[in-house]
Amino acid sequence: MKFEEILAATRAAAAKVDASGVDFLAVQVNFTGENGGVLYVEVKNGVVSVEPYEYNDRSCGITLSMDDFNKLIAGKLDPVLAFTTGKLKVDGDVGKALEFSKLLKK
Repeated sequence: MKFEEILAATRAAAAKVDASGVDFLAVQVNFTGENGGVLYVEVKNGVVSVEPYEYNDRSCGITLSMDDFNKLIAGKLDPVLAFTTGKLKVDGDVGKALEFSKLLKK
């Protein structure tokens, strides 16, 4: 899967997320592998935005392959299991990464 496809899939998934009650959350997603890249997901005042840039003032960063991220946003990969098996790495506030994973499940 190409980065542009992941970006489009993430934006489509973000449009379906109920982020009411979330004041602010910014997660940078770093993709490993040959066609790696970076994007961020920001929740601000209940609105979710997805952009293909680095986010310097992020709550946390997660690193994983594009395939695993695609499974994650499709609900086919449990984020806690991915973390414990080493498929997903967290840089920064693990609590914010957990909050992000709960948004994915909504």
